[in-house]
Amino acid sequence: MTQRFIPFALPDIGEEEISAVSDTLRSLWVTAGPKTKEFEHEFVKFLGGNLEAISVNSATAGLHLALEACGIKNGDEVIVPTLTFTATAEVIRYLGANPVFIDCDPKTLNLDINQIESKITPNTKAIIPVHFAGLACDMPKILAIAKKHNLRVIEDAAHTLPSKFNNVMIGQHDSDAIVYSFYATKTITTGEGGMVVTKNPEIAKRCRVMRLHGISRDAFDRYTSTKPAWYYEVVAPGYKYNLTDIASTLGLCQLAKAHRFHQRRTQMAEKYQESLKDLPIKLPPIVADSAVDVHSWHLFVINLLPETRVNRDEFIAKMSEKGIGTSVHFIPLHVHPYWRDEYKLQNSDFPHATKYYSTAVSLPLYTKMSDADQDYVIETIYQILG
Repeated sequence: MTQRFIPFALPDIGEEEISAVSDTLRSLWVTAGPKTKEFEHEFVKFLGGNLEAISVNSATAGLHLALEACGIKNGDEVIVPTLTFTATAEVIRYLGANPVFIDCDPKTLNLDINQIESKITPNTKAIIPVHFAGLACDMPKILAIAKKHNLRVIEDAAHTLPSKFNNVMIGQHDSDAIVYSFYATKTITTGEGGMVVTKNPEIAKRCRVMRLHGISRDAFDRYTSTKPAWYYEVVAPGYKYNLTDIASTLGLCQLAKAHRFHQRRTQMAEKYQESLKDLPIKLPPIVADSAVDVHSWHLFVINLLPETRVNRDEFIAKMSEKGIGTSVHFIPLHVHPYWRDEYKLQNSDFPHATKYYSTAVSLPLYTKMSDADQDYVIETIYQILG
C-alpha cells in the first residue's frame, strides 16, 4: 500500500483556470496583451483603487524595477531584513548598491523597526520592509522614519495578499512601490509572476518602460493600434520582465477566488493554533487586533522549544518519513556564504533571526489541503513531540 503524501504546498487550480487559459491560447494572443491589461485593472480594484499596477514575470523583477525607478544606483545603501528570501537583497546588488541588514523583531518576525535609524548613513536611500509570512509590518512607523530621513520605501509584499494593517490594505499605504508575488506557492498564483503597484505616476511610467527593453511603447499598443504604430523608441537599456496573457488569464481566475482562498487559509491557521497550543512549540504570531488587521497566512511557521525530544532537522526528517512535506522560511541571509562573506556578517549581529532559524519549521498550509490531511499532520506532530 502506497503511503499518503501531503506536500508542503500546492496551487489551487480548477476547471475555471483550465478553461480560461484554453480560451486565451485559442485567441492566439499569448504574450502581454488584453488579458494582462485586464489583470492589472482588476488587481487595482481588488486593492481598493487609486493605484497603478505594472505586471511583471516575477516579484524579483518587480523589486528590481521599483528600485531602479526610485533612482537607486551604484554605491547607495538599502536597508533590508536578514530574515527574508535572497531576492529581496539581490536586486539591490543588480544596481551596484549595497544592502544593509537588520535583525528581526522576535515577536512579529518582521524587521526590527527600532534598529532602522541606527543603520542609516549618508548613503542610505531606501528601506525594503518584508511582511513575513503575511503578517503586515507597522507601515505608518516605517514611513514616518523614511519621511524623516528622506528615504524611499519599497514593500516586499510577496506574502501579503490580502493582508491589512490598521484596516489599510497592504498596497494602500504611502510607500513608493509595493511588490507582490504570484509564484506557485503564494496565496494566488500565475505560475511565475508578480505585480508592482504605486501611487506615483512617474514610478509607474518608468517601470513600464524598463519592463520591456526600455521601449517607449509596449508591444500590445504597437501591434493593435489603428494608427501607423510600427515606430518605437528605446529610451533606456531596459529589461525583459513583462507578464504574458497566459499567466494573466490564470491570475484573473485566481484573483476572483482570493477572498475564498484567504478564508480557508485563515480557518486552517486557526485550527493549527488551537490544536497545537499544548505542545512544546512556539506558535506563529497573530495579528494584534483582528477587527482592523488581516494576516494572509501565506505561511504557518512553528518553532520547537528546548524541551522537545527532537531538534528541528530530526523533526523534519520524521515528518517526511510519515509522508508530510515541510519547509524552512527562511535561512537568514547572514547565514548564506555570499552575504556573510561579502558583508562580513556574523550570527551575533542578528541574535533573534539566528535563534529563530535554528528551530523554525513551516507546516503544510494550502487551500487544496483537506480537513483529513490537516488532521493527519496534527496527529503526526503529536506522535513526534507529544
